Amino acid sequence: MTLPFFKYQGTGNDFVMMDDRAHQFDEHNHTLVRHLCDRRRGIGADGLILLRQHPEYDFEMVYFNADGYLGSMCGNGGRCTVAFARQLGVIKTETTFLAADGPHKARIDADGTVHLRMQDVLGQQEVENCGVFLDTGSPHLVRFQPASTLAELNVVAEGRAIRYNDRFREKGTNVNFVEAPAIPGQPWQVRTYERGVEDETLSCGTGVTAVALAASRRGAASPVHLRTPGGDLRVTFEGHPDGTFTNVYLSGPATRVFEGKVEA
Repeated sequence: MTLPFFKYQGTGNDFVMMDDRAHQFDEHNHTLVRHLCDRRRGIGADGLILLRQHPEYDFEMVYFNADGYLGSMCGNGGRCTVAFARQLGVIKTETTFLAADGPHKARIDADGTVHLRMQDVLGQQEVENCGVFLDTGSPHLVRFQPASTLAELNVVAEGRAIRYNDRFREKGTNVNFVEAPAIPGQPWQVRTYERGVEDETLSCGTGVTAVALAASRRGAASPVHLRTPGGDLRVTFEGHPDGTFTNVYLSGPATRVFEGKVEA
């Protein structure tokens, strides 16, 4: 079987994208998904995304982690899917689509920046000896680091220890390590260990969203600028006295890298 595909990336978070409007891809074939995402034997990606038709929305985004299994919401993947939908002619500059955590609105600027509305966030929870836990469509633990320690941090070892500890082992969590800007106005530095990938990724959209909201308790005001190893992102939001966040938007680039066909 020959599968046409496209490769997209959003600040270094990369995805195999497939036009599955005919619903032909077997989403239960975990081995195939793992193979396609394998960086040595397959195409190579942090995840695989199917764009499917949906009767009530412009399209549906179906996201798989690199481990081969269906994942929760992926912010950078969502932005890339919006750009992919425009490439296919499914949308123009604005859209409402369905993802794992529900419907999302998005728009694309002339320069290719995708603004993705995230779900409202109901609050955040302090986790003893770990950090701040939030659900931004995917579960995230945010741990603030002392100044000038992030660059040398072993993100895989530290992230894996938290992801598999007694608190998070059953369902897992993504883990974000954060360094506050030395000068106000500069970006917050973020590195992320992603469950499902089980490694550090160059960027995580739901992760930087969680960081921005957690940072608001440390004086960060919307818009929050964030720098990942793969590039810069921006998060805007409205915070409320009860601890909830609404009108949350993740903004950044989404770029087509190449296209091709693969035998599967």
